[in-house]
Amino acid sequence: MIRILAFILLVLALAGGFAWLADRPGELSIVWQGQRADMSLMVAATMVAALVAAIMLCWWILRVIWTSPHTIQRYFRARKRDRGYQALSTGLIAAGSGDAAAARRMHARTRGLLSADQEPLIHLLEAQAAMIEGRHDEARTLFERMAEDPETRELGLRGLYLEARRLGANEAARQYAERAAENAPQLPWAAMATLEYRSQAGQWDEALKLLGDGRSGSPEDRKTYARRKAVLLTARAAERLEADPKGAREDAQQALKLVDDFVPAGLVAARAWLREDNLRKAAAILERLFRATAHPEVARLYVRARSGDSAADRLKRAGKLEAMRPNNPEALYTLAEAALEARDFPLARAKAEASARLSPRESAFLLLADIEDAETGDQGRIRHWMNQALKAPRDPAWTADGITSPEWRAVSPVTGRLDAFEWKTPVSRIDGPIEDAAATVADEAIRTLPPVATETKPAREIPEPAVEAVAERPPVVVAAVKPPIAVKPAAAPKPAPDGGPRPAENPDETPPFYGLPDDPGVKQGAKREEAGSFRLF
Repeated sequence: MIRILAFILLVLALAGGFAWLADRPGELSIVWQGQRADMSLMVAATMVAALVAAIMLCWWILRVIWTSPHTIQRYFRARKRDRGYQALSTGLIAAGSGDAAAARRMHARTRGLLSADQEPLIHLLEAQAAMIEGRHDEARTLFERMAEDPETRELGLRGLYLEARRLGANEAARQYAERAAENAPQLPWAAMATLEYRSQAGQWDEALKLLGDGRSGSPEDRKTYARRKAVLLTARAAERLEADPKGAREDAQQALKLVDDFVPAGLVAARAWLREDNLRKAAAILERLFRATAHPEVARLYVRARSGDSAADRLKRAGKLEAMRPNNPEALYTLAEAALEARDFPLARAKAEASARLSPRESAFLLLADIEDAETGDQGRIRHWMNQALKAPRDPAWTADGITSPEWRAVSPVTGRLDAFEWKTPVSRIDGPIEDAAATVADEAIRTLPPVATETKPAREIPEPAVEAVAERPPVVVAAVKPPIAVKPAAAPKPAPDGGPRPAENPDETPPFYGLPDDPGVKQGAKREEAGSFRLF
């Protein structure tokens, strides 16, 4: 653009000069070796301009002739280089797509067209081709050469790191990652790998120093930084909770400032406050967390915050949770469990059934079996709920890389990945129609539950003839969609004159089961177990 403007200005200047001479005519006489030449001023100026142009043209011709060998050589060199880069690009694409033969062929062609000393990507193509063909020893040798070259040091270290991870040499992989992070701290893979190794070793202070301040970057990067720092602070707080509750509480609260709904940090902070006998602040943290997440571990710690509380006190605290999150399965389950401990069976049954309707899972049905055992001791109904628990989905747990843990951890023990544990339902061992059928049976069993009476009835035994009549009936499929059968409550059995159990007046009357259980119950003549003889929890 500047050259064009300069050329335009030059042309305008020449045109202006000739116009100025045309407006001022004159005569020019030149005497040279006794000869005199008379001409106008305009003709003289034109001759001078033509002479300058001729000189410039002759100079350009001479220059082209003089530099033509070098120009021709440079043309063929550039053409060869272009063909070499084209072959290199094709080879890298072939290596990325897994075509080892094409990658090896393009590598040989690139070697003939380009110099490996001038283009380090040739080593990368050769290493990739060796890895595709399974020649890992040769690939490691090439990566070591690249790691010694300042231009390809980081690329070679990454290749060596990946090879060490593939072979399970974690110590060598850690050293390669640390070398890369030392030379180039901006590399995300090196910084993350070093951070994970520091976390696996429990070196939380060094991991936090390596993480940096996280002020720069996009909003997404700052969010990721805040999450990682909260995980590291929570892990350090959990480690120092026994020896230094105050320091653990400060770390946990700092983690909550970064991620306000991070459940592990809230649990550590609450436990630290409880160790300092500050129930009010611990309860405030747990209440805020439960409103945000409705996590069962938060509810469990909130209900059992004080070890000296009675069952009625725990029931009252569970009622507060249910008031915070109405119609929440976790709140209902916690209230049902506390009501069972307080021997409030109608409330426990109502809340447990509501929790099972909202979220059918194993623990809800086991809790219903526990209630049956404590209230009536009916073995048939207990086995029915236990059977439903076997068919129901598993309870959520801390899961990472296919394994579950009873408590949260900062690092996965399988892969060493930071912040790998999530609160979710573990992967089922059986997947397909069987799981769907089990879920259907559980849904139908819950859907056919009749309303529970609010008044408390004393535990009673089912008369033997009534049990025999039920045993003689054909089994009813629970999963069938049928309306619930209205059953009149059976009157309390009158004692026989001899003190033994009196036979039922109507042996065909169906006991108030929630549909007939899968197990027909206790057969006639079998000894009945005492109510409350065993507990599931």
